[in-house]
Amino acid sequence: MAEKSSLENHPLGKLDLEDLNLVVQFVLLSGSIKDLAAFYGISYPTMRARLDSLIERIEKAAAGGTIDPMADCLADLVERELISIHTARKIRDLHRKMLDER
Repeated sequence: MAEKSSLENHPLGKLDLEDLNLVVQFVLLSGSIKDLAAFYGISYPTMRARLDSLIERIEKAAAGGTIDPMADCLADLVERELISIHTARKIRDLHRKMLDER
């Protein structure tokens, strides 16, 4: 019999409640980004950006890494439609480049 692992050790266990709710809703809507955007009352591109950010956090958590607070902040700004996806990606990439140059 397989040993049960703690949710804390699972990549999804490292996400906050808001992200977990998004994952649940995404599954309940059969993976439809269009329906998910409608559910949250945001545009498709904004939802796509939010999902891209969530995917990145899950990938980092699965690899044992830490979640990037700058990327989270930018994703929040995109979700609230305060900046464009393109602008957020440029800022994120520049920030990562600066960190790598240290």
